[in-house]
Amino acid sequence: MAPQAPSRKSVDPTQAIAPQLLAWYDANHRELPWRIAPRELAKGVRPDPYRVWLSEIMLQQTTVEAVKPYFRAFLEKWPDVSALAAADNEDVMKAWAGLGYYSRARNLKACANAVAAGGGAFPDTETDLRALPGIGPYTAAAIASIAFNRPAAVMDGNVERVMSRLYEIATPLPEAKPEIRALLETLVPNDRPGDFAQAMMDLGATVCTPRRPRCMLCPLRDECLALAHGDPEFYPVKAAKAEKPARRGAAFVAVRPDGAVLLRKRPEKGLLGGMTEVPTTGWTARQDGATESDAAPFPANWQKAGNITHIFTHFSLELHVFRAEIHQIATPNDHFWAAADDLHGEALPTVMKKAIEAAIPGATRKPHSIRPKRPK
Repeated sequence: MAPQAPSRKSVDPTQAIAPQLLAWYDANHRELPWRIAPRELAKGVRPDPYRVWLSEIMLQQTTVEAVKPYFRAFLEKWPDVSALAAADNEDVMKAWAGLGYYSRARNLKACANAVAAGGGAFPDTETDLRALPGIGPYTAAAIASIAFNRPAAVMDGNVERVMSRLYEIATPLPEAKPEIRALLETLVPNDRPGDFAQAMMDLGATVCTPRRPRCMLCPLRDECLALAHGDPEFYPVKAAKAEKPARRGAAFVAVRPDGAVLLRKRPEKGLLGGMTEVPTTGWTARQDGATESDAAPFPANWQKAGNITHIFTHFSLELHVFRAEIHQIATPNDHFWAAADDLHGEALPTVMKKAIEAAIPGATRKPHSIRPKRPK
């Protein structure tokens, strides 16, 4: 009697995964402004740790397309870590405005300061990288792997999804993270760990997508247990999310006749720390603020300009927006007037841009330069 073929689960796919994935990556990798493509690596071009670090910090909880213009703008202003360390904190916050999760910007500056103070070179191990401000386990692994070609288990949301489907992991996230990491560590090759990390991320972003994964194009389809059993979209399993609390408050947009808007800087620590805002009431993630015009920072003819909503990580916020035309007042302490033409360049988080736009449509958009007509 002929021996039976081994069952799918009895075959260890580990040895096949890295070569197949890297071959796919060589042919299908995304072209990204911070990435050194495989063909360039083969020619001896090495990644710039500063660019790798900058991109990884920006990409945390943000999409690639949203990051691209910010990454290019940062490089233009501050081409290396020493230049960023020498920058003014306020300028960094202004350049970051709109990218969200503003503690990242504060940590970015603190990390640049630390690296510059240590001689200007990033450390090349996960352990030493994690000692720097704002660098956690994922970012340390990504920098060590991509910038320094050190074997490391780089795990973002895309990688978690690929691994959950590949091994049919039924444990819900985030509890499944240690299990996923242990499996991922067995797959990382010693010869191209940086490319392997980026290949896993690209596979999750372009093929093994959350909905309607393109399984027939996947280089790992023969090893994927979720596909073998017919339901890749079921994975990763996620624990039920708690409902976000809803908070309320008010925002006050004071406008001078010349179009200047009254602003103030938020405290360095806490939500939206170090960013710029219009005066608001005392809302936080844990409590509501006043919502009526009598809570304004000073008496004026405050008129309702509408309501705006904004979703933060842990809560949602509704702001009642009021506008007043101000002809003459003593500028309140810790406030300043931002000229209309400069408003787009202030360190305004998205929620504050929404409030100002409700009161003054178009105010936070960058003015278009008017090109002179060519003489005929």
